[in-house]
Amino acid sequence: MTIHFAAARPAVSRFLTGIVGPARIGTPANDNHEDSLTEAVLRASLKHFARYGLGAAENARNQAEKAFFAGDREGYDWWLGICRTLDRRMASRAASLVAQDESASQ
Repeated sequence: MTIHFAAARPAVSRFLTGIVGPARIGTPANDNHEDSLTEAVLRASLKHFARYGLGAAENARNQAEKAFFAGDREGYDWWLGICRTLDRRMASRAASLVAQDESASQ
């Protein structure tokens, strides 16, 4: 048995479209504008996930922590960006722990 989906279109909208003008398409509801992922981080995140699978976010977090404790701020930001792309909560926890460590050492 074949199932067909037909989205509901209110009868009023057909009349309003002609009066108001063509329908405008808004931005997607899941579009996260506050996180402007660069193409490089997105590609690196996908490659990292392809290599490490479900443990990729944890591996990226570990790499970020290694870079932080080695004093490599650029490496830390890179790996934290990859971790954030894969698992936002894990990256937030890791960043807050690093922030606590930074404030404790000052």
